[in-house]
Amino acid sequence: MNRQVLEQPFGPEEIKQRDGSFGQTLAYVSGHTVIQRLNDAFESAWSFEIISHEIHQDEVIVIGKLIAEDVVKTQFGSSRITKARDTGDLVSLADDLKSAATDALKKCSTLLGVGLHLYADKASPGSAETADQKGNGGDNSQSGNNGNGNGRLSAKQHSFLVKLANEKGLTRKELNDQCVETYGSVIDYLTRQNASSMIENMLVH
Repeated sequence: MNRQVLEQPFGPEEIKQRDGSFGQTLAYVSGHTVIQRLNDAFESAWSFEIISHEIHQDEVIVIGKLIAEDVVKTQFGSSRITKARDTGDLVSLADDLKSAATDALKKCSTLLGVGLHLYADKASPGSAETADQKGNGGDNSQSGNNGNGNGRLSAKQHSFLVKLANEKGLTRKELNDQCVETYGSVIDYLTRQNASSMIENMLVH
């Protein structure tokens, strides 16, 4: 693994920006840019697969697994479902799933150090993310808050944690006990960063 290549900051020409929630400007890199970085670091000897996917009313969620050498990283990705403005009909569910898969790949890559510099300055007016979703499909925005200024986990993270707990047969009390033991807070008051870490741990174990 060439960590120097993985963690090398992206150039200004590779970083894009879009409007995010609450007046934030979000920086991100495209999917093909991340793929090129992985190819360079691992000489194309890596693989990525979708473990599972879910289709909800307004979004799709996937769980992806990135394998590079002896390292395995698992993360979830999401994308809003694109619908025709006049009829509300689905435009292309396949494209929505592809966007969610790309989101998951980039989040897995972040765990290897790809694009971490985009997260370095959370206090700056422009927040960073490595996702390239349509709308606000992904949940790796680093704005540091969810509209209430206290940095609490998003509704999407909360729902996903509860779902994972149910799949593992954990009661709400057992889930809260784990949260308190690990992060000193029940699930409702986890930070976004702690929620992301807990999701990763629950996906792996």
